[in-house]
Amino acid sequence: MTAEYPQALVEVREVDVRFGRTTALSHVDLTVHTGEIVSLIGPNGAGKSTLVRVVLGLVAPNRGRVWRQPGLRVGYVPQRLSIDPVLPLSVRRLLSLSGKVAEGDMAAALDEVGARGLLEQPVHDLSGGELQRILLARALLREPQLMVLDEPVQGVDFGGQLALYDVIGRLRDRRGMGVLMVSHDLHIVMAATDRVVCLNAHVCCSGAPETVTRHPEYLAMFGSEAARRLAVYAHAHDHAHDLAGNVIPAARDRHRGAAKP
Repeated sequence: MTAEYPQALVEVREVDVRFGRTTALSHVDLTVHTGEIVSLIGPNGAGKSTLVRVVLGLVAPNRGRVWRQPGLRVGYVPQRLSIDPVLPLSVRRLLSLSGKVAEGDMAAALDEVGARGLLEQPVHDLSGGELQRILLARALLREPQLMVLDEPVQGVDFGGQLALYDVIGRLRDRRGMGVLMVSHDLHIVMAATDRVVCLNAHVCCSGAPETVTRHPEYLAMFGSEAARRLAVYAHAHDHAHDLAGNVIPAARDRHRGAAKP
């Protein structure tokens, strides 16, 4: 298959996935480009995680085609990571589980996600936001061209969610990688993404957040009140967030945010 766009990282075309008699995906199209943040939204059971597995090559479609840029390097942050609290696993050990990693590379990845100083911490002592940053750092060690995140802020409080989306946006800007993420956090993700794909076994609608929230199928799925509450606006502010999501001063920090209800 030939890519439709020179900078496309992955393309999914007319994909169907069935599990027995259940249709998980029907005639689904998806493209993620270099430097683009694409968010998958939709109700539970909509097929979002299945589509992510198709992109990763973990699920073969029953119909349709999947193209990936040759030699594509992918970093993956899973929906959840269950670690036995009695397992003596440090951050250092977690980062090196997939192979030998240079000390400097580990330190640089942790610094890039704002987790400096956690290298020797036991993983089971980390907060939800800290663990997600560690998993982001682990994915960065692959030098990914495409980062795939399945519910990256699950189990993280509101302040921590804002901080994590800030980190993801900065990583995209700095590295120029494409980002594909699944989210239920509509009130935040709509302001932290370039393009939204609304999925419910099929693609209901897709486009810029401001366009999607006015689409009839989006309104039918989430309601007009949700669209009003998710109004997107651009603003500037003079702070950032620490590991716990607390506000800290930052001389220059501009991002798009979601309006408060």
